[in-house]
Amino acid sequence: MCGITGICNFDNSPVPINILNRMTEAVKHRGPDGDGVWVNSNIGLGHRRLAILDLSQYGSQPMQSDEGNFIISYNGEVYNYQNIRIELISKGYKFRSNTDTEVVLKAYQEWGKDCLVKFNGMFAFTIYDQNAKQLFIARDRYGIKPLYYFMSDSRLIFGSEIKSILEHPDANINLSIRALNEYFSFQNIFSDLTFFEDIKLLPAASYMVVDTHNVNRTIHEKYWDYNFTEDLTINEEDALHETQRLFEQAVNRQLIGDVELGAFLSGGMDSGAVTAIAANTFKNLKSFTCGFDLSSASGLELSFDERRKAEYMSNLYKTEHYEIVLKAGDMERIMPELIWHLEDPRVGQSYPNYYISQLAGKFVKVSLAGTGGDELFAGYPWRYYRAVVNDYPEQYLEKYYRYWQRLISDSEKSYFYQPEIYPEIWNYQTKDVFKSVMELQGEPIMSPEEYINKSLYFESKTFLHGLLGIEDKISMAHGMEIRVPFLDNDLVDFAMKIPVKYKLKNLTDIIRINENEPGYKTQQYFEKTNDGKIILRKVLSNYVPETYTDGIKQGFSAPDASWFKGESIDYIRELLFNKNAQIYNYLQPGKVQKLMNLHFEGKQNKRLLIWSLLCFEWWLRTFK
Repeated sequence: MCGITGICNFDNSPVPINILNRMTEAVKHRGPDGDGVWVNSNIGLGHRRLAILDLSQYGSQPMQSDEGNFIISYNGEVYNYQNIRIELISKGYKFRSNTDTEVVLKAYQEWGKDCLVKFNGMFAFTIYDQNAKQLFIARDRYGIKPLYYFMSDSRLIFGSEIKSILEHPDANINLSIRALNEYFSFQNIFSDLTFFEDIKLLPAASYMVVDTHNVNRTIHEKYWDYNFTEDLTINEEDALHETQRLFEQAVNRQLIGDVELGAFLSGGMDSGAVTAIAANTFKNLKSFTCGFDLSSASGLELSFDERRKAEYMSNLYKTEHYEIVLKAGDMERIMPELIWHLEDPRVGQSYPNYYISQLAGKFVKVSLAGTGGDELFAGYPWRYYRAVVNDYPEQYLEKYYRYWQRLISDSEKSYFYQPEIYPEIWNYQTKDVFKSVMELQGEPIMSPEEYINKSLYFESKTFLHGLLGIEDKISMAHGMEIRVPFLDNDLVDFAMKIPVKYKLKNLTDIIRINENEPGYKTQQYFEKTNDGKIILRKVLSNYVPETYTDGIKQGFSAPDASWFKGESIDYIRELLFNKNAQIYNYLQPGKVQKLMNLHFEGKQNKRLLIWSLLCFEWWLRTFK
């Protein structure tokens, strides 16, 4: 796992090595074990190394092919690299290292862009072909590893993080109002935009082919996509057996490495099962849990501290266990540092993840996580149930779009944004962005199961992608990579085919809730349904106690709804009720503060909005 950077000057001017060095130094936290740059006229590649496989100098990057015609800067882990290596050896290739980097390089030499479909893992890399004068830049299927780029008529600048690109004098810091519109609609960005006007995120499962002398010959292509389509020949026994086999294979496949591994261990079944399998291979496996002081929490948040469950499972698996306990006030301390690392805020509260990665990074370079199980196996039934019965596909889109306006609805935007900002908001309709993720025009009326699968597709492409981006930034801030066994290619391919009836209990008797309503209604909903991930619960009961697989679905979150109207309220008021707050260059203070007061008065749960406003204020303070 590493950090990559690069420059291509289309005007054929030489790459300034001092700028490339600064770009590479900007992501030294991603690779504390070494650095390197390679420059040839108008092309420059940089690299920071986090040594995981083959810790010797032979793993250093940028790495050149035997003839020197191909040069790679690579970030990631390809878990099936040894099988691909054997295949390449049979074709006459020789290897100097025992790295997956060299396998990726020679796989591209042999198969070109088709090498991507052979890789089972997480990656973002670039390969320069000196003969063809082309750069090949690619990301993994799911977008686990990020890659950002700035492109103008004269140059391409790219890197694992935006802060690298900002080291180049051509990259200006201008806020993208269109990205801001997406963020305050979805608490996420669904397109390839970022908060930085001229910097884009290469989409997951995509690649670019760049003619290094002609920007107009740049090619953008997608090489894979999710396909949630039921295979009705799969019965429950088949689903149980194959899911278990593929899950065990996935965890064991991701245990490769020449360094010590650890595991995040919450009180949930996903991380618990991953830890159980890993502990069979690594005796005294290190495990890490983040707990919360609940002395000022209330309602549903009283169950947010999962330390007791994690400690029980740690004892069960005999892990070497470490914990951190967060209190109200820990968020305030970390916000400037957190936003500097996040760069491009997305999804929900992430400061607890930052603290637990900080803890784990003191002991290991690699940690396993349970991310992805919910999106593949339908872990959020209250979301899908909102839109399973429709008269026509457009009705489904309308319902789901209304739900996914998590922060500010379209009807509120005219008085949420400043008058001079709103015209640009109006000209960039987030409903069109939403529909572009899963276009349904021309689709026939579908069954509830098909609508569920459309929802799983949508959330994998958007919500999961946002989570993965946050996980990468937060873990790499501490020189640690996170591996996600649920996103093993073989397991994903099978999970997408499992009939919906084996994932959800009941698609006809639907209980509807308003998640923003205070009180106990959401808790009552969960107690009544206990739904979602049915087949996965049965499989994971082989590894964790049934009291855990039968438990209520709960995300990893601090009790911020309570803290934001209690112990953190002075901090929020000082930051966001300040007439000099920078957010009010873009947002209307009266409307923003009225929405926050709804939370403080206990009338609505606005914790997601308050968190997003805090992130935006700190982004402006950090980068503007």
